[in-house]
Amino acid sequence: MGLESIPDITIADLIRRYAVLLFDAYGVLVHESGVLPGAVECIAELNRLGKDYYVLTNDASKLPASTARYYQQYGLALTPERVITSGSLLSNHFATHGLSGARCVVLGPGDSMQYVQQAGGVVVPPDEPFAVLVIGDESGFPFLETVDTAFSTLCRLLDRQQPVHLVLPNPDIIYPSSQGFGMASGSVAAMFETALQARYPHRHDLRFVRLGKPHAAIYAEAQRRSGTSSMVMIGDQLDTDIRGARTFGLDAALISTGVTSTIPASTPPDLWPTYRLPALWS
Repeated sequence: MGLESIPDITIADLIRRYAVLLFDAYGVLVHESGVLPGAVECIAELNRLGKDYYVLTNDASKLPASTARYYQQYGLALTPERVITSGSLLSNHFATHGLSGARCVVLGPGDSMQYVQQAGGVVVPPDEPFAVLVIGDESGFPFLETVDTAFSTLCRLLDRQQPVHLVLPNPDIIYPSSQGFGMASGSVAAMFETALQARYPHRHDLRFVRLGKPHAAIYAEAQRRSGTSSMVMIGDQLDTDIRGARTFGLDAALISTGVTSTIPASTPPDLWPTYRLPALWS
C-alpha cells in the first residue's frame, strides 16, 4: 500500500495543531553528508516562536551536549536541553530497577560510559564480575576482544546463578553508511542473545531491555519534560519513529524525503502515520 490515502500536512500546520514537535535526527534533520533541506530554517523558526520541541535520537554514544555540538556544526541552533537520547534514559531505568551502585560493563565510547555513571552505575572492565551489561554502541572499543571477554565473564556469572541485568539503550539493528549500511548496537545485542540461547537453551529471560524508539521510554521522557501529550512525532522510518509514536498514543508525520515510501501490507492501520509531510520547510 502506498501513502496516497494519508493526508498531506505542512510544518506550519503541525506548529499550530500541537504544543510540542518531536523530531527524529538522522534522516529528518541531518544525514551523512550534512544537514537536510529545510532543517536549519525549521529549527530557526521554532526557536523564534519559542515553540517547544525535542530531537529524539536512539544514539547512545554521545551525551546531549556532544550531540548538540554535532548538530550546531551544520548550522542547527539546537541546545542540549532540546536533545533526548536513548542513553539519557538510563538514569530513570537504573532508578526504577534499583541499579544504583551496581557494577557495570559498558560496550561503547566514553560518553556511553558517562551515561552509566550518571545513572549511578560503577563501570568495571569486562573481565571482572558485574551485575549489569550495557551495550551503548558498536564502536569505541576493541570489538572482538571486548565482546568475547564480556560474554565469557557473563557465562561464568550465570553458571554461578548470579543475576545480570542486560540493557540496550539503542535498539537499532542497522544504520546507513557511506558503504551502504553498518551494524548498530542492536545487532551486537542480538549476537549476545543468540549466543546466550545456544549456551542456555532452557532460559528465555536472557534478553536485553530495549529503551529507544520504537519502545515507550523515550516518548514517555518527552512527555515528562514537556508536561503534555499534545505532541506529534516527525520521522522518516515507519518501524521506529512512526510505530513507536503511534503505539504510545501520539500522532505522527512521515516525512516523504526519508527512507519509507510504502506501508507494508502487514502493518495495522493504527500504526500508519497520521500525516504525510512532503517537506520539512516550504
